[in-house]
Amino acid sequence: MSRMELEGKVALVTGSGVRLGRALALALAREGAGLIIHYHASADAAEDTVQEIRALGRQAIRLQADLSRFGEMRPLVEQARTRMGRLDVLVNSAAIFQAASVADTSERNWDRHFALNLKAPFFLSQAFAAQVAADQRAHIVNIADWRGVQPEPEYLAYSLTKAGLLAMTKALALALAPTIQVNAIAPGAILPPPGEDQGYLEELAKHRIPLRRPGSPAEVAKALIYLLSSDFVTGETLFVTGAQHLA
Repeated sequence: MSRMELEGKVALVTGSGVRLGRALALALAREGAGLIIHYHASADAAEDTVQEIRALGRQAIRLQADLSRFGEMRPLVEQARTRMGRLDVLVNSAAIFQAASVADTSERNWDRHFALNLKAPFFLSQAFAAQVAADQRAHIVNIADWRGVQPEPEYLAYSLTKAGLLAMTKALALALAPTIQVNAIAPGAILPPPGEDQGYLEELAKHRIPLRRPGSPAEVAKALIYLLSSDFVTGETLFVTGAQHLA
């Protein structure tokens, strides 16, 4: 099979009104794709992203869904396909990242992480796969985390969901081949947490990142474009961490 050309294809990127999801959506638009910008509460930011994509000469719409609610997952995919006429790429980017140790993890913390970070990507992938034609080239890319292979005790539920997402990537790659390639990207220190600035990442890099510098959304976007351009990579996780996951 030939490599996917993104010109004229359509991608749904969850959580793409803000932060890394936004950067990934814009990168896809620059490669020629039309975009569905999914958001939960960031309506204004999502609209700004849509307008920026349209300024690039690409189609874009925004769709709202609360991905913690099972009943809103399949309709999101169905609306995306109906509104844009086709759907070729799903990027599962939306997630929550909240600290809680073994002693501090509540049922709510556990349930919210598993609902948004693992359950939603699976059922979105299920709905996406159901609408892919037998002769269509399609991709699913899951945005994971290095903590999926090196769990961080202070982010217990989060780490477990990302470990599950990496396992799910492998399982879906086997189940959905040869029509759909399924891969994951595990970013490291790319954006500072809410409330922090770039100095937080610079300080982190001195002690935790072998390359001694933080990354950027552009580097994760390059990884995404690589995975979508490959016709022989599936079931893999591409770490964009500066080797933080090995340290």
